[in-house]
Amino acid sequence: MLSEEVREALERGAPVVALESTIIAHGLPRPRNLAVARELEGLLRDRGVVPATIAVLDGVARVGLDEHGLERIAHQDNLRKLGFRDLAPALATGASGATTVAGTAFLAARAGLRVFATGGLGGVHRGFTLTQDESADLTLLSRTRITVVCAGVKSILDVPATLERLETLGVAVLGFNTARFPGFYLTSSNQPVDWTVQDAEEVVAVMRAQDTLGGLESALLIANPVPGTDQLDPALHDRVLAQALEAAERARVTGQAITPFLLAYLIEHTAGASLEANLAAVRGNVRLAAEIATTWAHETRTTP
Repeated sequence: MLSEEVREALERGAPVVALESTIIAHGLPRPRNLAVARELEGLLRDRGVVPATIAVLDGVARVGLDEHGLERIAHQDNLRKLGFRDLAPALATGASGATTVAGTAFLAARAGLRVFATGGLGGVHRGFTLTQDESADLTLLSRTRITVVCAGVKSILDVPATLERLETLGVAVLGFNTARFPGFYLTSSNQPVDWTVQDAEEVVAVMRAQDTLGGLESALLIANPVPGTDQLDPALHDRVLAQALEAAERARVTGQAITPFLLAYLIEHTAGASLEANLAAVRGNVRLAAEIATTWAHETRTTP
């Protein structure tokens, strides 16, 4: 179900940017999570862009939340985390949940949105040869035509393996003013990207070329690094991440529990600095997504 604001924007060809809800429900402490949700939507509105925060409430997939919906996502206990595979059961059983990158991307694309801003993607987990643990984000993005602005993949993952997997799946990755893939909390993961773009106009040109080519309905990833002044200190990041991985092994944390465990460990043992770097990255991604959506909407209206 589209909110009235999102529906009207799409009807008149105004720019819209999708936002995920997992960061609100599961990624931030209360009450800051609601403040950040409002802030991110405000960053878009200040730029003339309509925000479409996506979630499932009482079995209804909602593209665009009102204030009550945002408050529920921020405050309601025991909200599920909904990836693509979880959407049908959630709708059928009347469940409520926050959507992951995969769930958000799917619902946004189905609603006709073309641009989505998030923090970091999921990817291939460390030790994949033993666990076969890979985020559903990657496969979903290989068959969903949407442009995702992100700060790379979460640095707790196997970044080189994730980039190899994206290549295999046919998902194009563009570095935004960078030839190095971002490191989520860090400006760079020291992994190269094959293509670099300089502005929103170049991103939109690639989006149009995707449509002209046809073929695979894959996503386009815009890798937008967190500014160097806002990144987590690299030495601190490397030291605490190594400690977090050791702690997870000792506690025998596996499967879906590993990512929240490691992220929580980083927040605690960097005294919140990792969280601030994460939020700086998200803010930058939302601002860039606004530019891309505005350029896309303008060219769509003016191109015969």
